[in-house]
Amino acid sequence: MQMTLSEIPWGLVAPILILQFILIVVALIDLVRIEATNGPKWVWAIVIVLGNLIGPIIYFAVGRNAQ
Repeated sequence: MQMTLSEIPWGLVAPILILQFILIVVALIDLVRIEATNGPKWVWAIVIVLGNLIGPIIYFAVGRNAQ
């Protein structure tokens, strides 16, 4: 079964894509600005970018040092 772009339910997919993009941008900005993280920053950058929707959430839950 192959779907074309016109068959994708954009009303359901678009909000998830927008949320994912916003989370990635906010997490990367926070990663650059924060001084210390739980682990190397380059690892967290990979987790944020490649983790799709869950990567930024994991970063905010685990990666940030509580100051």
